Amino acid sequence: MAKITVLGLGPGHEGLITRESWRLMEAAEHLILRTKIHPTVAALDEAGIKYTTYDGYYEEATDFETLYRSIAEDLLQKAADLGELVYVVPGSPLVAERTVVLLRDLSKATAVEVDIRPGMSFVEVMYTRLGIDPVEGLTILDALDIETLKEAPAQSLIITQVYSQPIASDAKLMLMELYPDEYEITYIHNLAMTDESIRQIPLYELDRQPDLDHLTSLYIRPLKG
Repeated sequence: MAKITVLGLGPGHEGLITRESWRLMEAAEHLILRTKIHPTVAALDEAGIKYTTYDGYYEEATDFETLYRSIAEDLLQKAADLGELVYVVPGSPLVAERTVVLLRDLSKATAVEVDIRPGMSFVEVMYTRLGIDPVEGLTILDALDIETLKEAPAQSLIITQVYSQPIASDAKLMLMELYPDEYEITYIHNLAMTDESIRQIPLYELDRQPDLDHLTSLYIRPLKG
């Protein structure tokens, strides 16, 4: 039976890749990364681990949903042809990773087994840095899905992948309909890396930050009352 094993690269520091994931990547005959644009990929290069990526797909896709579906479909076809492969994504396979959701759903109509292994996401690091207990309640959204918020959540809000100035501008405008313009939010960049930055900014300055990229997230405490 054809099989795809899905692993995570952790939140950005090589020490946060699980031992199981590292062992499986070392042993993989066919190792495919969603993208090479992730800090921990340097550790794979240093270890001489060979891989291919889907970075070329990003230049051709008209939108992200089309991109992610194309990747999932190609993985299933490759697994059918090769028998077994390892697919690796940034962070955790089950946190803000649309290709894994599509891969799991599309595989149900095929003979390909999808084996998703646990990995550490940026969220676990954020709990530690900010002293958050998720048991108290937490809403996590991708920045591209922020329009689904119809009111300010009663619990804390985390927004992931605020990866560009246009995305930050759209997020700011949506959030300013729910929170005061000067509401203090926590801006998080390069979490778990040596140049990690966690700083408080007013909401209206969100899209003015100089370091917006794919490793930018937000933490917004609930409104009082």
